[in-house]
Amino acid sequence: MNFFSELKRRNVYKVAVAYAIAGWALSQGIAQVFPVFDVPNWVIRLIVLLIIIGLPVALALAWMFEITPQGIKRTETADAMPASMRRKKYAWIYVVVIGAAISIGLFFLGRYSAPSRTPSQSEAATVPEKSIAVLPFDNLSRDPENAYFCEGVQDEILTRLAKVADLKVISRTSTQHFKSTPDNLPQIAKQLGVMNILEGSVQKANDQVRVNVQLINAITDAHLWADTFDRQLTDIFAVETEIAKAIAESLQAKLTGSEKNSIAKVPTVNTEAYELYLKGRFFWNKRSGVDLRKAIEFFNQAIAKDPNYALAYAGLADSYLLLPNYGGAPTADVVPQARAAVTKALELDDSLAEAHASLGLLDTLDLRLERAITHMERAVQLKPNYATGHHWLGLGHLSLGHFGQAIKEGKRAAELDPLSVIINADLAWTYASAHRLDEAEAQARRTLEIDPRFFLAHYYLGGIRQAKGEMTEAISEFQQAFDLNGDFYSLAALGQAYARSGRKAKAQKVVARLNEEAKSHHVAPYAWALLYLGLDDKNRALDELEEAYQRGDTNYLFVLKVDPLFDDLRGNTRFEALGQKGVGPES
Repeated sequence: MNFFSELKRRNVYKVAVAYAIAGWALSQGIAQVFPVFDVPNWVIRLIVLLIIIGLPVALALAWMFEITPQGIKRTETADAMPASMRRKKYAWIYVVVIGAAISIGLFFLGRYSAPSRTPSQSEAATVPEKSIAVLPFDNLSRDPENAYFCEGVQDEILTRLAKVADLKVISRTSTQHFKSTPDNLPQIAKQLGVMNILEGSVQKANDQVRVNVQLINAITDAHLWADTFDRQLTDIFAVETEIAKAIAESLQAKLTGSEKNSIAKVPTVNTEAYELYLKGRFFWNKRSGVDLRKAIEFFNQAIAKDPNYALAYAGLADSYLLLPNYGGAPTADVVPQARAAVTKALELDDSLAEAHASLGLLDTLDLRLERAITHMERAVQLKPNYATGHHWLGLGHLSLGHFGQAIKEGKRAAELDPLSVIINADLAWTYASAHRLDEAEAQARRTLEIDPRFFLAHYYLGGIRQAKGEMTEAISEFQQAFDLNGDFYSLAALGQAYARSGRKAKAQKVVARLNEEAKSHHVAPYAWALLYLGLDDKNRALDELEEAYQRGDTNYLFVLKVDPLFDDLRGNTRFEALGQKGVGPES
């Protein structure tokens, strides 16, 4: 008798078929049932692996033993028994039939019930496994003044993680909307587009710091890693580096040599300078003229404590560069201070992404638009998850009319900082500038869902509705923008909308109002040009734009080439010459 005939005689084939069908049915069953009870995926994979390993064991047992009415006997003993005492060999057929029925039933159960029963699984499949959001840390210190320090620890961990290209890291602007230990982690993870959440707390007393952290898979609620660090304040940077490396290791992210060095870099050895820097960033993030000036004070104090603190110089530059937008300062008044600060930052650390982004924004105000893009590209290369870098890079491409790249970078910024109103609003204006008005309107409305009181989203929506010829709605949006922020750009846009809709008396009242405001406040030429264009005084509008360029009052002048509010001047020789100011050879 040959080997294969012996396999058949000992029922090894039958056992193999029955085992395969039963094992497949079991694996299908656990795949359908276990996720309902939030059983981790690794448990399901382990059981399937054990089923596979069990196959050769079952075949060996089938070769060596046989089931008889008298119990389990070795095959040699069973062969010697009378035929009447040997068990009929039909049991395997029942196993096959029952297993097949179960398998078919589970298949159709999963086929028709899975979409309605487990939608989160299909959504999770689109979320990168190596994605993380760091929620605000709890401030366990008795002194509420330490809130800025707590935010700073969170921000430093984010900063280090953002340098890892293999990770997707959500910006703090989006995560600060949530509390540190929320009850609805899966919902937050879905809103932010991540799979993992880091929670933590900070307790600071004098020069002692305790940091508690835990890394959680928000989809399965599995705790991936947790630790407590009790250190002196001088060791806080080492703690933040250790946490960042542990997270990267837990998520199996690949770290290059330069990324490891960048994560471990200590920005300053002076703890007082570090605390002052954190206060500066705290006020910088508030984005108002008053708060930006407070930020400048704290950054200067940090620099006084540590003159070699590159990040503090970058923060100082950023504060000056945003003053024209949020503080009404003339561009020419802030550029010299910003230039000195960013130059010093790069002298101290040429690998600082924030400084390269700042230099890119400075070049934008200088109308060196091609060079601005080069510096911003360097910023996102150094810090791939830097949402602000992608945001400003997108605006750089927009200023040159590179709409495809502008939208791509704008979307990437919104992906990294999905709840940032400024990033979402500017993406809407990018669509509008590309004359993709339906997408622009939808994006502007999404921004207002995040913050209905964000004036710039109303301003952009006004421009979009005007481009669609919906003047009544445009006037309403411009009015809301001005009511919320009181800025002269919104007031000028309101005036030109009045003029375009035939309400010239209303438009003239806006002219009178701006003339009165100009006696005590700076009214940018760009705003005047917008208003005069609405009144169909194209020459005066062009005079204002040319004066802005001559005076170095370049805020918003860099988007002149694509701003849809100035479409009436397209083709005008003077206007086209102005639009080319930032294009071409640069020094």
